[in-house]
Amino acid sequence: MYLSTSRASDIAGATPAPKGPLRAVPGTVIALGLVSLVTDVSAEMVTAVLPLYLMAGLGMSPLAFGALDGLHQGATAVLRLAGGRIADRTRRHKLVAGTGYALSAACKAALLLVATPWSVAAVLAVDRTGKGLRTAPRDALISLSVPPGEQGRAFGVHRALDTAGALLGPLAAFGVLWVAVDGYAAVFTVSCCVAVLGVVLLALFVREAPAPAPTAGPAPAGAARPAPPPVRTLLRLPVLRGLCPTAAVLGLFTVGDGFLYLLLQRRLDLSAAYFPLLPVGTAAVFLAAALPVGRLADRLGRRRVFLGGHVLLLGACLLLLAPVPAGPPLVVGVLAALGLFYAATDGVLMAAAGPLLPAGLRTTGLAVLQTTQASARFAGSLLFGSAWTLWGPGAALGLAATGLLLSLVAVAVFGGTRADRPS
Repeated sequence: MYLSTSRASDIAGATPAPKGPLRAVPGTVIALGLVSLVTDVSAEMVTAVLPLYLMAGLGMSPLAFGALDGLHQGATAVLRLAGGRIADRTRRHKLVAGTGYALSAACKAALLLVATPWSVAAVLAVDRTGKGLRTAPRDALISLSVPPGEQGRAFGVHRALDTAGALLGPLAAFGVLWVAVDGYAAVFTVSCCVAVLGVVLLALFVREAPAPAPTAGPAPAGAARPAPPPVRTLLRLPVLRGLCPTAAVLGLFTVGDGFLYLLLQRRLDLSAAYFPLLPVGTAAVFLAAALPVGRLADRLGRRRVFLGGHVLLLGACLLLLAPVPAGPPLVVGVLAALGLFYAATDGVLMAAAGPLLPAGLRTTGLAVLQTTQASARFAGSLLFGSAWTLWGPGAALGLAATGLLLSLVAVAVFGGTRADRPS
């Protein structure tokens, strides 16, 4: 576990940088990582049991679950943009992110009060609203705290801590389901308590990002704070013109991990009590790979690593389609490929865009990119759920794998994979 007691002066470089994996990673990144760790324990406790709870417990159809899975990915697109713009205009990244974390914590308690598929979906929509508000301001806090050449390392450290929570969350859900009589209610109760702890950690230990340096000398006393650049400036930035189409095309054929776990459970004929352990394998690989892959992206180019991650996702789909015996090799192969996919895509995409966006529009720019990707994944989940309902899980997975392969070829040919290491 990484711990830090750095003050704001540490971020500015007043104290020696730590050695080893955390070299040049400021205290803000570590504190945000710990907040994400605790919050992900809470979120993944719910996510680990959600597919079975909705489809087996409440009778939701695959098409409806596809819509709900898409909601997790992209139904909060407008709120991501709103959260990013508010944070840029007010320069209160911490406050906007904290509001999102608090909203998600409240939703964990609300899950105890609902008992129908669509009332659960409504609560989860509000929970995703909280995630939409907090994600871009949180990532902007990370990006604004480190120099351009260390973005991959910083996001790798944050995602490693975040993924430690994703690893512990399913284990906690498994333990609760093992001992509790009313298992799902107990999972939601513990999840709520852990989410509140995350909000407390954010309030106590995360510091606001420093204001952008003035461009033409000190401002006169009492002068109004300059407004951030207009949003239309984003439309002229090559980084978004290049990354947004790439994220959209690949996101459309990104199969949600909930679907992959359900397909793996079917192949293994796995008991419902052991279902929450499947995300643990993915999270363990993600945790081990996040920092090394982030550092690799800094050296080789973040776009290349991002595309390589989708190749690994394609490999997971092909493994589930192949006539491989249902045993440990299949489980290890799918979960390892899925974990490496997240390590190579989650923080790497933000690291690619962050240093190329102006400081006054960084949160909004990251929100635009996140919204583009999330909206595409929302559409992709609807398509996958529809294909599952109409033609069965095997055909749905085959179509998704074909689409992902063609998208990778198109992006490699027309989008390029030029290195984007900051000078």
